[in-house]
Amino acid sequence: MSEAPLLVMTLLAGALLGAIFFGGLWWTVRRGLSSRRPAMLFLGSMLLRTVTALAGFYFVSQGDWRRLLACLLGFFIARVAVTRMAGPPIGKETRIAGGGGA
Repeated sequence: MSEAPLLVMTLLAGALLGAIFFGGLWWTVRRGLSSRRPAMLFLGSMLLRTVTALAGFYFVSQGDWRRLLACLLGFFIARVAVTRMAGPPIGKETRIAGGGGA
């Protein structure tokens, strides 16, 4: 297989890993607010998401730095996308730049 399509597929795999990681983080934060044991939920989620992402990077990159870089770029793109889709924090007042102190 040619190098360019392989890097595009690696980028897409990184985006999928990022969507799983940051989507899982978003889900955990939403569920953690009403959980009876939030510490266990956050710890378990962090471990599961981290292991999944690292294993994905390992298998997708196959020791090639260009594939790893493409995978990380896809991961970052997914971070931006999930952050925008999640929206602003609920109940937070937005501050106007240069609005002065309270």
